[in-house]
Amino acid sequence: MKRTAFFISDGTGLTAEALGHSLLAQFEKIEFERVTVPYIDDVEKAWDMVKRINSAAETDGTRPLVFDTIVDSAIREIISGAQGFMVDIFGTFLSPLEQELQSSSSYSVGKSHAISNEGVYERRIHAVNFALDNDDGARTRHYDEADLILVGASRSGKTPTCLYLALQYGVKAANYPITEEDLLDQQIPKALRPHKEKIFGLTIEPERLATIRNERRPNSRYSSIQQCRHEIEEIELMYRRERISYLNTTAYSVEEIATRIMVSTGLKRNR
Repeated sequence: MKRTAFFISDGTGLTAEALGHSLLAQFEKIEFERVTVPYIDDVEKAWDMVKRINSAAETDGTRPLVFDTIVDSAIREIISGAQGFMVDIFGTFLSPLEQELQSSSSYSVGKSHAISNEGVYERRIHAVNFALDNDDGARTRHYDEADLILVGASRSGKTPTCLYLALQYGVKAANYPITEEDLLDQQIPKALRPHKEKIFGLTIEPERLATIRNERRPNSRYSSIQQCRHEIEEIELMYRRERISYLNTTAYSVEEIATRIMVSTGLKRNR
């Protein structure tokens, strides 16, 4: 069974998309064609969107799901006339909140993703730059500035996790790959020792690691299951010996990995 799901907004569409994805994830037996359409911010675009929704309904033989975070009531009314099942996110929640808070909503477009605090925005940008500059053990001399140092085998998820932590939480995260040479003496690499309290380890199932590495270097020693098993066994042994907290990333998305790290380390979001 397949259904089309539209995520539409007069802003970026990120809020509609995030909430919609979270809800649709509960329906594992249904395949969804997901379509995000941002900046539906005038009447003409609204009518074009209605045509698009109606076309999908005709093609699919069933009405599409429409998640919207449109603030403008006139545009929202036009969209509501389409042949879709409407999930009006703002309309559903803003009115009860206004009653509870005894205050009117500003009904401003894009508030959740706007730069409302220059300081917070700057910290996030600095954190992203820090993650890029300190990727893959490139500049260990800056580790004194880090909030967190992720370590683990090559291709275990360190770089995307550092970037996500920077962008979403404003955390300055560096990462350092544990190589075969580092495993010879079963100790933390020398460059990391002064910063042990900032270290958090990532691990991954060898079979999954081999699959990922084969996409980069197929049929190589680097991507062989034997090599992957050896590295993961030795790295996890080092974690336990050095009492480094670590997480198996195999079954988790980058969002889940980052959130679990934040909880485990007690790091706070830079707001």
